[in-house]
Parts: sequence; structure tokens; C-alpha cells
Amino acid sequence: MDETTVQDFWQNHACGDALVGGLRDRFGGDYEKFFSDYDKFRYDMESHIPACLDGLGVSGKRVLEIGLGQGADSESLIRRGARWSGVDLTGESVERVRTRLTLRELPFDDLKQGSVLDLPFEDNSFDMVFSHGVLHHVPDIAGAQKEIYRVLRPGGELVIMMYARWSLNYLVAIGLVRRAALLAAFPLAKAGLLKADPDGGMLAAHLDNANKIGLGRYLRLKEFINYNTDGPGNPHALVYDAKRIERDFPSFRVTRTYKRFMHAPPLPVHGLPGGNLMGWHLWAHLSPVGKTFTSAGQTATSTGSAAGKTATSAELAPPAERPDMVT
Repeated sequence: MDETTVQDFWQNHACGDALVGGLRDRFGGDYEKFFSDYDKFRYDMESHIPACLDGLGVSGKRVLEIGLGQGADSESLIRRGARWSGVDLTGESVERVRTRLTLRELPFDDLKQGSVLDLPFEDNSFDMVFSHGVLHHVPDIAGAQKEIYRVLRPGGELVIMMYARWSLNYLVAIGLVRRAALLAAFPLAKAGLLKADPDGGMLAAHLDNANKIGLGRYLRLKEFINYNTDGPGNPHALVYDAKRIERDFPSFRVTRTYKRFMHAPPLPVHGLPGGNLMGWHLWAHLSPVGKTFTSAGQTATSTGSAAGKTATSAELAPPAERPDMVT
């Protein structure tokens, strides 16, 4: 898996577009109507997001958002007082977000197309980096976290939402129900009773994938998860828990995690209580390790652990010893 494959998918399947019928298909390019309907759908479906954004305290901070989708969260951050900049791998998303912010006359610092593996920003530029539902689609997560570390200021914060491993969606809906359904449908497709077609609906697209990859390989959870987060055409996805975040972000210290969003299709559980325990969205707050200011106000980093940086004993303390860790 490489970044170009991921870029091609999201360029041609703008995140969230199909959920409300499509900017060009249903809305005929009416951006204002599309954004209004999209935002209502998004925040009705994921009603926890506004409160989570409120808790970030972004007013007056220089915030970089990585991965922009339709720009709903971008607008929300700006309206909360952030000095916002954004970057997305796809030109399609950048164009849509620029149009949104222009139509609504919202101020922003910068908006660029670029890769999280080579962020087009100077060192120590931002007080916060925010990324919602994006980094679990990045094949080279090690390279991504190094770049995020580079652009964050000392004392800055990384806030991410990753798909949760310990969730009803991953463990039951994807891990059991959907795999069982595909296993039952596969022999019917082989017998000609069901159609395997990438454009023939969700089940047909999964059957087509299984034919191409091989049913046994496709049903392995490590493979199956790729095609069960953002549609059967999505090329890459991972699920996370706090330990994996710590492992994949060694230049950072995890300060807080929490789960939201009870959602596990096809199970009829959406919106039910329990999202804080088995929710699909794992939010994590992280601080960069080893970045300090000299007395002259210049940035200094020392050598040692955590991607070549030395951390204090408090920064290196395991999560169980940190009173600010919430799961």
C-alpha cells in the first residue's frame, strides 16, 4: 500500500460526499445547499463532535487541521476562534473547503494541498494539530508522526480521532456479522444466484473484492478492516487502542483518551448509550516529547529517547502512572 493509491481513492470519493447524495449528483454543484445539508447530516449522525471541539480550547491558537473532508470541522474550529490552517492530500477536498470558507466569509491563515509525510509548513508553526478520522488511513504512520512533531511548537498538542479497536463496530459488526454474511453469500455468488460487481451495492462490491483477493485472505481481519470503514473501495485502514497510539506516535506522550459514537452497522445500536465504553471513535490528546524553549525564546531539542529527543521523567511515565490519562 502506498500514498498514491490512498490519494486516488479519496480524490475520486470525497469523504462524506455520497452520504448526502453527492455535491454534483444530487446538488448539481450548489455548494451552499450541499454544505448546509452535509453539516446537518454529519452533526446529527455524530452529535458528540461539537462538544469535543468545544473542549479543545482553540480560541486564539494556531491550529493545523490535517485531512479536511468537506470542511465541516474546519468551519467549526474557525468559528471557535482558531487561527486555522488546513492541508489535505487531495485537490478535491482543498477546492471544496476553500469554496466553503469563501462563501461563508470565514478567515483563515493558510490552505494547501500536501502530504502529511511532507507538510508544507515551517518547523514549530502550530499550537495544535487536529486530525479527525484521517491518520488511520495513512500507510506510513511513522513518517506522518515525525512531520506532525516537526510543525508543532513546544508545549503544543496533537488531537486525533482514530477508529477504535475495542469497539462494538470492530469486534462484533465487522469482526463477526459482516464476515459471516460474506461467508454465507460467497457460495451463492459462485452459483450465480448473487452478483459480484463493484458498482452493484455494498454486498456485491465485497463479493467482487473477495473474488479478486481470494475469500480466505479477504476474510482475515487485517485485510477485511480496510474495506469496512469507509466503503469496500477504501484501500487502507487501521484500528487503534491507546497502546497502539503510543507505539505509532513515539515522539509524543499520550495525555488523554476517550471514546465516543456508538455505531456498528448493520447492528441497530446507533445513538444508544455506551459510546464511552464501546464507541467507534477513539479520541486521543498527545503532547510532543522533548521540545523545549531556551531562555532566549528559541526552540531547543536535546538528544535521547523519543525520536531523538530527551523527555523528562514525567513525560516518560507509563500511562497508568499519569493522573491525566482517561480511557
